[in-house]
Amino acid sequence: MKKIITGVLLMTIGLISAQSNAFKGKGDTKFQVGANFQSGGTGISASLDYGLGETFSIGAQAGYLLGAKEIVLLGKPSFTDRFDIKARFNANLGSVLKLPENVDVYPGLNLGLKNFGGHLGARYFFDKGFGLFSEINFPIAKYGVKSDYPYLNNQFAFLFGVSFDL
Repeated sequence: MKKIITGVLLMTIGLISAQSNAFKGKGDTKFQVGANFQSGGTGISASLDYGLGETFSIGAQAGYLLGAKEIVLLGKPSFTDRFDIKARFNANLGSVLKLPENVDVYPGLNLGLKNFGGHLGARYFFDKGFGLFSEINFPIAKYGVKSDYPYLNNQFAFLFGVSFDL
């Protein structure tokens, strides 16, 4: 039991000393890839954020629903029903809120193919260059998209995955 406790303490000290910044400011680039969970389907999402200043960044996000529920009379959702791409703007508030350097909270806005919306996310870095993120996306204004499945990629969604420092 003493060996296990000692091992856990040493690993904890190692993780604490190896943590990197979740957002460094101007020039910082983060890549995130993860799962997208929403009503009517689940899929994958990837985003890239580039720091323009001490507390803000811009980027892009793309997503594809792999498991979209089929409506019998409409047939399977098409590629355009399942796919979405967005431009995004983040306010990286980790330093403003005086959070530890390896934690970042970022509310933001996004402009996509299907809606204008917002998002709220958080990143936690365990080691230099590697961490986890979670994010919620929600539409503010939906476009009049002509589709049999207009609700796909156009609703509240929860994302969870890994984050990399590039």
